[in-house]
Amino acid sequence: MSLRRVVLLRHGQTDYNVAGRMQGHLDSHLTEEGREQARRAAPVIARMSLDRMISSDLTRAVDTAEEVSTASGLAVKLDQRLRETHLGEWQGRSVGEVEVDYPGAITEWRGDPRWTPPGGESRVDVVRRSLPVVEEIDEEYADEVGEQSLLLVAHGGMIAGMVCGLLDLPESTWPIIGGMGNCKWAVVARRADHPRWRLSGYNIGVS
Repeated sequence: MSLRRVVLLRHGQTDYNVAGRMQGHLDSHLTEEGREQARRAAPVIARMSLDRMISSDLTRAVDTAEEVSTASGLAVKLDQRLRETHLGEWQGRSVGEVEVDYPGAITEWRGDPRWTPPGGESRVDVVRRSLPVVEEIDEEYADEVGEQSLLLVAHGGMIAGMVCGLLDLPESTWPIIGGMGNCKWAVVARRADHPRWRLSGYNIGVS
């Protein structure tokens, strides 16, 4: 067991974040502030001595990852399994707009990881598709000497779900893992003598 740390970085601010609209799989873009957030975070991430970087293939994550690549020299590999939750008919809409057509649905969705927006996927679905990204790298590093660290550049909802999945938390407890700010990150790690992942930090960032 030599994959010892996973850092999960959320993308910078997007035009949809500013407008208060739900993105999901829509390919939104970083604002200038979002790019600046990525530039500020990149050297901090680069000092973490990471060995590999994998990013969601959505533009907002790729552009954030490219800033980290420039600072760290790490190549960016893209994997669509790291995309944000597909929100189906909710994508592109504000929470208020969703509430008009689906009264009470936002509260139910936030409180139940198995609840699925119309035409979309649940948080459980997201973890099922994204967790193998880490498991495959873990298996690849199994016979490596030394401690390896992986950076995933992705999205707030996906990161929250991935953390729950890595920690093997009961689904009923998933809502206790809250949202994450733009260009903030989480860290999960484990000791060499124990296979279980532990949460080392969440919603960490630079000012």
